[in-house]
Amino acid sequence: MSDLGGGMRASDAEREAVVERLREASVDGRLTLAELTERTEAAYLARTHAELAQITADLPGGAPAPTPAYHPPAPAPAGGGKLRKWIVAVMGDAKRQGTWRIDQEIGAVCVMGDVTLDLREAEVRSNTIDIVATCVMGDVKIIVPDGVDVEVSGFTIMGDKKVQVVEAPPNRNAPVVRVKAYVVMGDVKIIGDSMAKPIKRGWFAWSEWWQERRVEAGYGLNGIGHGIGHEVRQQMRHMHHDRREALGEARDAFREMRRDARETHREMRREEREARRESRDTWRAGRDGYPPEPPERYR
Repeated sequence: MSDLGGGMRASDAEREAVVERLREASVDGRLTLAELTERTEAAYLARTHAELAQITADLPGGAPAPTPAYHPPAPAPAGGGKLRKWIVAVMGDAKRQGTWRIDQEIGAVCVMGDVTLDLREAEVRSNTIDIVATCVMGDVKIIVPDGVDVEVSGFTIMGDKKVQVVEAPPNRNAPVVRVKAYVVMGDVKIIGDSMAKPIKRGWFAWSEWWQERRVEAGYGLNGIGHGIGHEVRQQMRHMHHDRREALGEARDAFREMRRDARETHREMRREEREARRESRDTWRAGRDGYPPEPPERYR
């Protein structure tokens, strides 16, 4: 396949300059995380100046890159801790998806519930996204574009931390998602775009050659090179399928247990309300004559 429109070959320094320009555009709110990740990968796969030019064709300015817009720093919280954007689910579900802005650390908390964070269409203001996920008898699912670097830390007690993302090859300045996960009888999973419901994307002029270049580079199978034979690929697909089925069965059993726990909790609250109502009615019925002492809670 010939290079798009021919042209002079691009150097590594020129590719890195385009990546830096993409990062500045992301800070200005011009690119979502998915667009930043895709264009960063495209910059590293570009062979000519013409291809590099297409990646930034719809961004303002030429060389030098425009001065980033000023964004006033967020005020520091009392006590000197980090500011966080909190997303909490207690015995319920919480989702954050679509277009939203990430300019501080995210705190995701679920207690007998589910939290879903879809970062693909988020506007990110730095090259690193920090998430602290606390999960007690629930699930936290984080959806990221394939091609980001994922770093996971924390601890797990009777639970699981899973990363199923096609990460960027080493030594590339790809966006980074850092997750600190604290799990007790739950799951925290980070999945890539290829394993989630697709989102709408704008197809740019460079998309066709980018897709062809990705095939040449062998990104179709979790970033592994195209030298792997068909038989090995099939075996890996079967293994992945079996693993997903086993995880699905375990997840269904856990959700059933969680539903039972919720129903038990609701029943206990109903019984408590009924007991209080009976006690109040008894006290009111005895107010004429010589009523008994009212329950302590009504004194």
